[in-house]
Amino acid sequence: STQYHPLFNSTGSVNRAKDGSSYLLNNQVRFEMKKKDVLLNFGNSWAYGKSNSTLTNNDFSSSLDFNLYGKRKDFYYWGLASYNTSYSLRINNQLLAGAGVAYSIVDRPNAYLNISDGILYDLSDLYLNDTTRVNYHTYRNSLRLQFRFIVKELITLDGGTFWQPSLTRKHDYNIRSTFSLGFKLNPWLSLNSSLAYNKIAVTDSENLLLTYGLKLEKWF
Repeated sequence: STQYHPLFNSTGSVNRAKDGSSYLLNNQVRFEMKKKDVLLNFGNSWAYGKSNSTLTNNDFSSSLDFNLYGKRKDFYYWGLASYNTSYSLRINNQLLAGAGVAYSIVDRPNAYLNISDGILYDLSDLYLNDTTRVNYHTYRNSLRLQFRFIVKELITLDGGTFWQPSLTRKHDYNIRSTFSLGFKLNPWLSLNSSLAYNKIAVTDSENLLLTYGLKLEKWF
């Protein structure tokens, strides 16, 4: 049988004070298809923000990834292709593609802990500063730790961290980390808050995004 899992997550934050205002909107759409030996994910996300009418974030990401399972469900192969552009991280265009292996240390309905590793090809168009723009490419090792815990079917904690150093360039690395906390209102609707941190060493840029809002998801 085949299962489908659509997910929409809309979060944001607004701050108004005497000296000015700021806001951040973060929307994510994801669709999963799961069969006995294949899991396919397609997702898009967009973060947009301003502070005192100055643009701070205009960050878009689109990704397609898959997992291939064999007889052992705790061990599988993965593949990934993603496109990113980010004002805050000085990324004009970025294409990442690669593959690797993953192992589930814990895999239960209410607890999941997974580690994966693989190789990515990074082809990027970057702004090193306000006036210098370069076309850039390298191979990266991509190490990820991912978790998900559900407490009494009401509270969900999930997140993950990527550590992606270049295989050929010293002091060249990417860090991508997310953490979210959800409170389930009914089987398909949750109140959700999320914290995301990203750092790109090549452009010497980073961002920290804290948002809150609603998440809609359902398996069928």
